[in-house]
Amino acid sequence: MVSVSRFRKGDRVATKKTAAKKKAPAKKKVAVKKAAAKSSPAKKKAPATKKAAAKNTPLKETPVISEVAKVDEAQAAAAKKLAEHQKLAKKSFTKAFLKKQEEELLREREKYTRSAKSYREEADSLVLDREPGDVQFDEESGEGDTLAVERERDLALSASAQQAVEEIDAALERLEQGIYGICIESELPIPKERLEAIPWASQRVEVKVGGLGRR
Repeated sequence: MVSVSRFRKGDRVATKKTAAKKKAPAKKKVAVKKAAAKSSPAKKKAPATKKAAAKNTPLKETPVISEVAKVDEAQAAAAKKLAEHQKLAKKSFTKAFLKKQEEELLREREKYTRSAKSYREEADSLVLDREPGDVQFDEESGEGDTLAVERERDLALSASAQQAVEEIDAALERLEQGIYGICIESELPIPKERLEAIPWASQRVEVKVGGLGRR
């Protein structure tokens, strides 16, 4: 009986040890799973990385730089052309001639400014003085309002005088820039005789009438 009891106790101890050995691999599997979970890259965070990279990508830098380069090139070309015209004008016309032309331009500007204002005031006064029935026969258009015809004429003369003022202002600006007397189309000097006759002339005669274009 004693031997059987000892055997049973030993059997129980052996059984417990065997069970403990069988359960051990389960802990290892859990540990392996945790380690694998830590070492594996997170799939959900990948899109966030792509979005961040997309935000940091300078998509609009190249077009902006291109536009700035174009503006710089255009400004450089304009500055180069201006310098060429200044050099040509300085070679073609003396300071005394340019001074004389400036004085003439200022006189003509004052004269045309007065004319434009005078014709405009006269046109406005015709409206105030107009009386119903003030008409006369016109061979070309039949009956017409005399005052209306006169007013249209005054307005046309006022506009023409104002146009001359604007052209004179442009000539004075060319004088200030140092390119007065250079044709704006052919880029050749305008003859002095033409400038003396029309101080605000901006084109050579052949260009004005459409004979020749740019050189």
